[in-house]
Amino acid sequence: MGRDRYPKQSLGSLHSHIKQSRILMVGAGGIGCELLKNLVLTGFGEIHIVDLDTIDLSNLNRQFLFRHEHIKKSKALVAKESAGKFNPNVKIEAHHANIKDPQFNVQWFKSFAIVFNALDNLEARRHVNKMCLAADVPLIESGTTGFNGQVQVIKKGQTECYDCNVKETPKSFPVCTIRSTPSQPIHCIVWGKSYLFTEIFGTSEDDAPELDHTEDSENAKELEKLRQESQALKRIRESMGSEEFPRMVFEKVFKEDIERLRSMEGMWNTRKPPEPLDYDEISQKALGVGSAIAQRDQIVWTLAENFAVFIDSLRRLSSRLEELRANGETGNAPPILTFDKDDADTLDFVAASANLRSYIFGIETRSKFDIKQMAGNIIPAIATTNAMTAGLCVLQAFKVMRDDLEKAKMVFLVRSTERVISVESLRPPKPDCPVCSVTQSTLIVDTSRATLNDLVQDFLRLELGYGEEFSVSSEAGILYDPELDDNLPKKFGELGVKGDSFITIVDEQDENPRVNLVLAISEKSLPEDSKPIHLAEKLDIARKPKPSTPIETNGHAVAVTNGVNGKRKRDAAEADLEDDLVRKRGKVAEQSSIAAQNGDVIVLDDSTNGAILIDDD
Repeated sequence: MGRDRYPKQSLGSLHSHIKQSRILMVGAGGIGCELLKNLVLTGFGEIHIVDLDTIDLSNLNRQFLFRHEHIKKSKALVAKESAGKFNPNVKIEAHHANIKDPQFNVQWFKSFAIVFNALDNLEARRHVNKMCLAADVPLIESGTTGFNGQVQVIKKGQTECYDCNVKETPKSFPVCTIRSTPSQPIHCIVWGKSYLFTEIFGTSEDDAPELDHTEDSENAKELEKLRQESQALKRIRESMGSEEFPRMVFEKVFKEDIERLRSMEGMWNTRKPPEPLDYDEISQKALGVGSAIAQRDQIVWTLAENFAVFIDSLRRLSSRLEELRANGETGNAPPILTFDKDDADTLDFVAASANLRSYIFGIETRSKFDIKQMAGNIIPAIATTNAMTAGLCVLQAFKVMRDDLEKAKMVFLVRSTERVISVESLRPPKPDCPVCSVTQSTLIVDTSRATLNDLVQDFLRLELGYGEEFSVSSEAGILYDPELDDNLPKKFGELGVKGDSFITIVDEQDENPRVNLVLAISEKSLPEDSKPIHLAEKLDIARKPKPSTPIETNGHAVAVTNGVNGKRKRDAAEADLEDDLVRKRGKVAEQSSIAAQNGDVIVLDDSTNGAILIDDD
């Protein structure tokens, strides 16, 4: 009896299509391990895995492709090796890399029949969503939070995308609490991650999403003080790479700033004042501490150990940033580093700096493992939920590959008094979605010749007919608007715009504006006698829909959406479950009403090809 006998009986003609398909799975963690096993056993011909993470001890209880001997090894590479044993006929390619790396461009995404998301953070999910829309490749989005799970099919122009429904903004903390009066470990962690790290290696504190910049009377004063401290840190940052740099940073944030806080005697009438740290005194105690202490992430480090990790990580990160500056690969944009919970250098820095600040304010210190959970917004996962969600991903993929999108569903796992799987029909794209309700195209650019003025004047105004009021932005920020024309003479390379990056044009006309235009840049040498910029295909840019007019009913306005008064049916459950499903990981996009209330059988799929029934006993 051949390996393919039962899959052929179950899938019919779809089986041969599956064996010839090239698919992509992003993420090889909790859902990813279960999903890869399902994909391999189903018989997909070629599977590519992308994951930046390495295996940690805490992964082993639910990520069954990994064993103790795999700790510190690449998740993608080990997953390929383990899953390949289930079905040697499947070709598996593993990429130990970040899905946002340049090699994973739009053309690369176009080479896949379908993409599966098994990620654990909001930013990466949004990136894959954007790339799949640009490549016009179906995406199976999935996520779990505790006992809850969700699977969503996303197809350009036919369904809602991941960003059609607004995700809850991560919790922010008042600057006055973070800067002056921390009382919990999370306050010190946010300070280390969103203030100190970004001021030294990233952008200004004004860009930190976890800091509440509300200009109330108390917070406004703290904001001004924080800006003054930021300016001082920027001056210190100029000495990065020198022997004195670690001491200068340490004495600034753990001694001078603390002494300034202590001098405000009125603040400490009802609480214990902070105690500044002395660099020379602690450095003597840390002489015997080796770099290996950073690997012991399950224990709470001593003051001397935190000092040693802080100084060592500061030097490691400084070297990385100096190398970026030397390479000059960011064009006109200054090089920066960003925090990543899976990046040992950035996590060591945040963990040590948070603990040092905790010592100063008499707050309980935490292990590096605990700080990773809080800084990375990680919550516990449940193996059974991951397994069920992974199975649902493959079932929905079958419908997509059959071109049966109308039978695909938004599927939810909801913990209640009974085990419940509920489904809801996919909805069309929202007309005001900033990601999928845009016009997308590829712009061929000779970056050695093209300037921003060629784009703005010759292409957008003369060729496409844009008026005076529009803006041009890249991933790095605004490049042009009516008030900012300094960049017009600059070439694309000087602005950090290169092949496989995106630029967005926003029409800001008051009357009948166009939808946003998103252009993927394709680098190509063009003849000297031709324009340095042209489109790969003819472009038709739609106009933004006019806002719906509220209907007055007994003096109350009722919004009209798609011709139906009132809210859609799943909003009530969304309100109850959105916090659990999105707040910490951004993993589950939205929730539905519970479809099955009573009885022993739950209908998972009511397609005309035959219902799949799950016995609830």
